Amino acid sequence: MTPTSQAHVRICGARMHSLNGRLRTIVWVLALLVTSSFSHSQSQASGSSSDWKAIVQNRLPLYGHRNWIVVADSAFPVYAAPGIETIVVNDDLLSVLKYVATAISSSRHVRAKVFLDQELQFIDERDYPGVSELREQITAPFSKDQVFSIPHTEVMSKIDEAGKTFRILFIKTSATIPYTSVYMRLDCGYMSDEVERKIRNAMSDTPHSQPKY
Repeated sequence: MTPTSQAHVRICGARMHSLNGRLRTIVWVLALLVTSSFSHSQSQASGSSSDWKAIVQNRLPLYGHRNWIVVADSAFPVYAAPGIETIVVNDDLLSVLKYVATAISSSRHVRAKVFLDQELQFIDERDYPGVSELREQITAPFSKDQVFSIPHTEVMSKIDEAGKTFRILFIKTSATIPYTSVYMRLDCGYMSDEVERKIRNAMSDTPHSQPKY
């Protein structure tokens, strides 16, 4: 082999070594990203039962108008959407609901509009003993004008649509009676629906012109 050929081989070898090094680096970075993504996904999908109250207290100041908090029965599914967080607790639905409702009502910046599955009204006590009492206790933490009963498919459509843009926290409890989940959509705590309507009506009655500053 001529000196020129030997030099060419050495250059090619050096280039291959450099390329292999870069490929190893790329593979390592990709593996790190996949691991990080999986870890984040896992953290979004689960939380230990011992820290669920801390999670609620942490999320509530961040949440505002159009965020949701759902206290769900144990068969509720986990969502794939990254903005929907699900935690599992070993407590009963009523105790979790009472804590969450109190936390929301104690907050100055948000209030809850509550949705219940309409199907709950039609569950027979003979099929699920205790459901009659549970129906009454579920609404106890809220005023009558806060609570709306709509078909399950409708409330799920609201959740699906909100989850595309806004964060949602699901808290799965130990409840084993169907249609007992309580869906709390957060609204502005320092503005009532009546004030909102007054603003909208005033806007619609005003000619469309640019305000003068």
